[in-house]
Amino acid sequence: MNRTVLLIEDNAQNRYLVTFLLERSGYRVITAVDGPEGIRKALELLPDLILLDIQLPAMDGYAVARALRAIPALQQTPIVAVTSYAMVGDREKSLGAGCNGYIEKPINPDTFVAEIGRFDPGPATDRGAT
Repeated sequence: MNRTVLLIEDNAQNRYLVTFLLERSGYRVITAVDGPEGIRKALELLPDLILLDIQLPAMDGYAVARALRAIPALQQTPIVAVTSYAMVGDREKSLGAGCNGYIEKPINPDTFVAEIGRFDPGPATDRGAT
């Protein structure tokens, strides 16, 4: 069975690249373009993993992470910030808002799936070959 990843990302090119990389590796990817949509989809789908941009319209990623963590059914779901916010303290701010991990943009297509795999609680056999 495919693992489900919710990608909350407003940039179409970033959504395309991440979706391509993950689907090629056997993940099922659902996307949302802003925080409120991401929260709604997370509640509906209860994904295995959430990838969260920090710079989003309507609601920043920090607020989204805090909102997701306030939902009992999502408290154990790994959330990984995937963001261009790479200044001193940004990683800590993401982790403090409830993210389990932090990956800087631009992502490296050669290592991205392995990087997020560290946060995926499912067995590696659930993922297809790369």
